[in-house]
Formats: sequence, structure tokens, C-alpha cells
Amino acid sequence: MAPSSAAPQSSRKKQTLLVLLISVLLLLASQTQLASSALILSYRNHHRQQHNTLLPRIQTNRTGCALFEGSWVRDDSYPVYSSSTCSFIDPNFNCQVYGRPDFTYPKYRWKPLGCELPRFDGQQFLQRMSGKSLMFVGDSISRNQFESLICMIMASLPRTTTQLNGGDPLSSVKFLEYDVTISFYKSPYLVDIVEEQGKRVLKLDQISNNAAIWRNADVLSFNTGHWWNHQGQLQGWEYMETGGTYYKDMDRLTAMEKAMRAWGNWVDTHFERSNTRVFFLSTSPTHYDPSLWSAGATAATKNCYGETSPVSGTTYPGAFPDQLKVVEEVIQEMRRPPYLLDITMLSGLRKDAHPSIYSGDLSPQQRANPLRGADCSHWCLPGLPDTWNQLFYTALFF
Repeated sequence: MAPSSAAPQSSRKKQTLLVLLISVLLLLASQTQLASSALILSYRNHHRQQHNTLLPRIQTNRTGCALFEGSWVRDDSYPVYSSSTCSFIDPNFNCQVYGRPDFTYPKYRWKPLGCELPRFDGQQFLQRMSGKSLMFVGDSISRNQFESLICMIMASLPRTTTQLNGGDPLSSVKFLEYDVTISFYKSPYLVDIVEEQGKRVLKLDQISNNAAIWRNADVLSFNTGHWWNHQGQLQGWEYMETGGTYYKDMDRLTAMEKAMRAWGNWVDTHFERSNTRVFFLSTSPTHYDPSLWSAGATAATKNCYGETSPVSGTTYPGAFPDQLKVVEEVIQEMRRPPYLLDITMLSGLRKDAHPSIYSGDLSPQQRANPLRGADCSHWCLPGLPDTWNQLFYTALFF
């Protein structure tokens, strides 16, 4: 009887099928890797492209990931923490503790055009930052973001050991197991304020006193803006000085530009060959004038008080602050420009996310008069600054 060829043929078929299966798996893996690489590349391309225009709003490649263009979508998996689980929230941001009756405002997720944001992971944040320091520098908007980030990390690692150092102008939290320090340094104008002959002088060309505290941080995030509009006792100085000449006052945008250029020159000089990562938070909008977001319709409110939902759509109908143009123009002329965390438009859509009268920083008389007392500048925590930090996390690590 002739030997049978069925067994060898069966074996060859199995080998062929195995080779085909392995090829398909390798192809799928390579496509997944390419898709992931494309997403990360689109984040990086957005950063590289964002300094190529002097237009008031930064234009992005709409075929990729436009991180700062998109819309707000309801997502009941948010927020990731609450005021009862994070004791770090200042009274002026702690809207739930001070009586805000609704709780929909923290349940919105930012959906960029062309991609999804990676969900914040506090443990990964600390692991990637191990042995390093991050410092937020600026006004109370930077403090808003600083406190949000601490709460987000603690929500991921509720049992992690921390060391708190509170103070003015410097507050910090050290995560001991990871050797990570996150700080806030209060410097609302970025440039120095010094006392001369009993008067406080805002030095528009000088930044050395403040900068001595910043320069050793591994990651720096700056902001300035709201204080340039303050008048009288709220402004914190009696004179401005630039080029050896003293002024009782001057055009505030001109003063801000001079201060921003002093800051930009300092960054260019000190970080030109440094591994320090530098970010700048764009102008945080306010919501005191409902005509800016009602698009011609009769507004039901007089300011942010009573607002319970975002502006719909992908564009803010109102004008952007002139301060944003100053920030963008200075950054675009720098030799070592920071990453501009361009939160202005997406925050402009969030007329509902301010403390209004639900702030521990307001007196009973102010709370009783929303028209005059409402805080439509800062942001509730949990709330909008959590999204800023999700974007910050994305820009920092992806």
C-alpha cells in the first residue's frame, strides 16, 4: 500500500494558518501603534503650530487634534473628587460648602476636535514627575489650578503621604513617596514690587526678586491677567517704574506688555539651554456681562449668578480679552517660547462654572446682592480648572 500524504498535508495547512494568524496579529499591533503615535504626534504638532500666527485665537490643524477647540459634553463620571474628599480647597473656590444648590457644572467633559483627552491619572503623574518639582506662578487663577491639581492627585492616591507647607507668597505640597513637590507662588504681575521711600513700586522691567524662587523648578506654569485691571487699594502698588521713570499710572495694557517682555527675556536668558519645561496659562475669562454670551438675545441673568449650563456649540460669541493678544504676541517673539495652555475660549463657554455668591470669600451682605457681589472671575472646585489640568497633563506627558 502506498504511504498516505494526508498527515503531511494537514501539518502544512496548520503551519500556513499559523503564519497567517501571526501576520494578522502583527499588522493589527502595528496599526494600533501607528494610531497611538498619530494621536501623540497630533498633540505635539498642535504645540509646534500654535506660535505661527498673531491672530487673537490660535489656529490649529483641524485634521489632527485641536486640543483647545471643541465643545463641552455631559459626563456623569465626573468630577473625580468632591469638596468633602479634598480638604485642600480654599473657601473662595468651595462652592458646594457655601451653598451652591446645583451640581451639574462639574459634570461636563471637554471634547476636543479630532480626538479624546487621556483621562487624568494621578499615580502616573507622580511617577512621571518622580524626584522633580512643579511650580505654579501667578495670581489666584494659578492658585485655582494648583488646588485643583492637588485634589485630582489625592483622588487617585487617597492614602499617599504628603507634607504641606502653607504660606504667603509660597505654598507647597510634597508627595513623599514619589519625592514630588507641587507649589504655588503668588506673583500676580510676575514682575517685582519693591518698597521705596515707604511706597510700593511695581517694577515693570525687574523680575529678579521673584525669579530667584522660581528658577530651580523642573516644570513652571505662569499666568498673569486679572490684576492689571485692579484699581485703588486692590492693585497692590502706588507707583509704576520703567526705564528709570516713575508713573502714578499708565495704560494698563502697555504696562502689562512691558512686564510680559521682562518675563519673556528672563525665560529666554535662563532656560535657553535648560531642560526646564515652561508653560503659560492664557487669559482666564470673566462672565460679568451676559450680552457677551447671549448673542443678541435678551439675557435671563445679569452676570454669572443663576447660570447652570455652558454656552452651547464650539465658539464663544463674545470678544476675547485684549490681554490675550499681549500674551500671544510676547510669547511668539520669544527665543524659547513656553507651551501656551490656551484655555481662554473653552473657559469662555463656562458661564456656569464660577462661584458667583457661593464663595467663602464673600460677606453675607455681598451674597445677598448678586448683582454687585457675585464672583464671576474665579472658578468652583471641583470644576473647570480640573479640565485645565487634564490638558496640562496631556501637554506634559503625551
